[in-house]
Amino acid sequence: MGSPSYHDVQAGTEIAPRQYQVTRRDLVRYAGASGDFNVIHWNERIAKSVGLPDVIAHGMLTMALAGRYLTEWAGDPAAVTEFGVRFSSPVVVPDDDKGAMVEIAGAVTGKLDGNQVTVEITARSGDAKVLTRAHGVVRLT
Repeated sequence: MGSPSYHDVQAGTEIAPRQYQVTRRDLVRYAGASGDFNVIHWNERIAKSVGLPDVIAHGMLTMALAGRYLTEWAGDPAAVTEFGVRFSSPVVVPDDDKGAMVEIAGAVTGKLDGNQVTVEITARSGDAKVLTRAHGVVRLT
């Protein structure tokens, strides 16, 4: 993604969607980095015993993918001045070489003072919307 210019975007400008693959290996690595070793993120038997369809990705990992999407679009992580999401469905990660695919898309919803824009983000995995009220404010050049 290139760095957009404040003057080149308008409310309604769509940001090209990106796909991010999440595998069980990614979950193990994220658990180590975050310190979140909850068994529902790595043990299928336990995940199913508590009513989940399978092992699920950490919610904060899903949020991080949306943040990555936004910073990649902005071209500079420091350009993101606000960012928030709500979790609506888990990302189910099967035990295979493919894992789960999370598709993230966005659109500029408004322009603010100081070369800032508001962005609405959508995140889906399969048929499920995995984030809701996902938004950010980005300062552009």
